[in-house]
Parts: sequence; structure tokens; C-alpha cells
Amino acid sequence: MNNKRGQGLSTNAIILIVLGVVVLVILIAGFTIGWSSISSYLSSNNVNTIVKACSTACSTDDVYGYCSIDRKLVDAEKKEFTETCAEFSINADYEKYGIQACSAIDCPSVSEEEPAEG
Repeated sequence: MNNKRGQGLSTNAIILIVLGVVVLVILIAGFTIGWSSISSYLSSNNVNTIVKACSTACSTDDVYGYCSIDRKLVDAEKKEFTETCAEFSINADYEKYGIQACSAIDCPSVSEEEPAEG
């Protein structure tokens, strides 16, 4: 008698099947619970997005967008801050994020904070 064995799956085929199942699960989850819920797991921070949004608001003289809209900044350490572009630009605590002050826009409700006397 000959000892005949069936041809098994190759390692490449198994890896492709596993990757296909993972992609399928991500697609199903994205379409059922929403992509915004999943994006928080995929991106670590949005600092560049906030810097660009504030720069755009300044360059287009968008007073409302620069002075009034609260923007949620999430840094690499997952710390969340919600402020306007004007607040981000004048507060020394946010200096490391590189949001520049806009000389073309004068926000009426935002003023330079004076150091506390003590």
C-alpha cells in the first residue's frame, strides 16, 4: 500500500487567510459601530490637525474659528485639552504643541494672562 497524504495548506495561504479575516472583522466593525469609534484606536494624537486648523483660521481671518470654536487636542500621551486656538496660542502650558499666535486676529474675550502674585 502506498501511503498517500493530502496536500496541506502552505504557510503563505494560512497567513493570507488570517489577514483576510482580520481585515473583514475591521470592516464589519467599522460599518456597524461607526468609523469614528474605531479611529480613536488607530490614531495616537491630533496635534498636527489642530495646528493646521488654527493656522488656517488665522490665514483666512476666521475670527469665529480662531477665537470661539473649542478644539479638542489629544497629545501623544493621550492627554486631552479643549480650548480655542487663541487660548492654545497664548497659554504657556500649550507652547510645546507649536500653535502660533495670530497677529491678524484680535480676540475680544482672550487676553494675555498676567502672572499670579504670590
